[in-house]
Amino acid sequence: MFKVTQHFPHEKLDSSKIPEIITALLSTPKFSNQIKPGMRIAITAGSRGIANMPLITRSIVDVVKSHGSKPFIVPAIGSHGGATAEGQKAMLETLGFTEKSMGCPIISSMEVKKIGVTEEGEDTFIDKNAAEADGIIISCRIKPHTGFRGKYESGIMKMMAIGLGKQHGAEVCHREGFKNMAKNIPLFGKAIIKHAPILFAVATLENAFDETRKLIVLNADEIEREKPRFLKEAFHYMPRILVDSYDILVVDQIGKNYAGSGMNPNITGTFSTPYASGGIKAQQVCVLDVSPESHGNAIGIGNANATTTRVFNQLDVAAMYPNAITAKILSVVRIPIVMESDKEAIQVCVKVCTEIDEKKSPYCTDSKQPSY
Repeated sequence: MFKVTQHFPHEKLDSSKIPEIITALLSTPKFSNQIKPGMRIAITAGSRGIANMPLITRSIVDVVKSHGSKPFIVPAIGSHGGATAEGQKAMLETLGFTEKSMGCPIISSMEVKKIGVTEEGEDTFIDKNAAEADGIIISCRIKPHTGFRGKYESGIMKMMAIGLGKQHGAEVCHREGFKNMAKNIPLFGKAIIKHAPILFAVATLENAFDETRKLIVLNADEIEREKPRFLKEAFHYMPRILVDSYDILVVDQIGKNYAGSGMNPNITGTFSTPYASGGIKAQQVCVLDVSPESHGNAIGIGNANATTTRVFNQLDVAAMYPNAITAKILSVVRIPIVMESDKEAIQVCVKVCTEIDEKKSPYCTDSKQPSY
């Protein structure tokens, strides 16, 4: 093992200024004129651990309330949280979204409503409470996806098509597999913009340190045209590990709050599909823990070669399996070899590495065998 110091651009927004920035952005007549007294407005909240997202969402809520409208939060997280209303609300609470902290109701339901059809004639569904609101504000992060490449990856279109579509919408979008995701996400996203009361989207871009780098607001009629250029910007901000190949990648924690596949393959190289690439190349991958925010949903553990009993004992397959089945990728929930401790999990990965100098590896000599 060796230590490496990397330097990334570190421009970020001062979190104390975020409410002021949100207020200024939404004061533009193009946006403010759409928020009218008495309107019931749904604001989306996702399942990722996005920097300052509770603060950003609360700031949107405050602006909406200042216009005399009635905001409420809708979990827009597809099939996460075990595909149950209670599980989705609990996931949001872990991420800092409570009715008290948001200053408005959180209405969690798995019930969906058909709002129209796509250009190809596919029925399009979104959260029933959002569909019946007078307006919807999409709040999300724009970033590279972990399973496919396209003009629209993670961000506004995906939040509408899969997140707001709940388990039903997520399943429909995944039906043709990740091979066709670059087509289906904008297909359903455009239908939602056309048929649902989408007002505008507030999106964040993060820097290499998972901090808020930029906030943008796009009107409903701007999303299709403008979002791709912000995805390119997000790629530019994304960090990378500068050494390209390793014997072993040790991952401290995986979790849905970090990435849909538990760990971000754009960094780790642990892709679950052949439709995206990047990151590093490691012979063996060792996962040591699951984040508390993930509530035992260790989806992505199947991309590891070894893990610990600590991870195994936390697994909540009732949360993992619906997520994997909906995404049509069962490999992400396979359980790797389980070792008693962090040390032994790393040791077994060292033991099975090839093309290394075993004479220089203390874990490969007879006197230092793992105690399994």
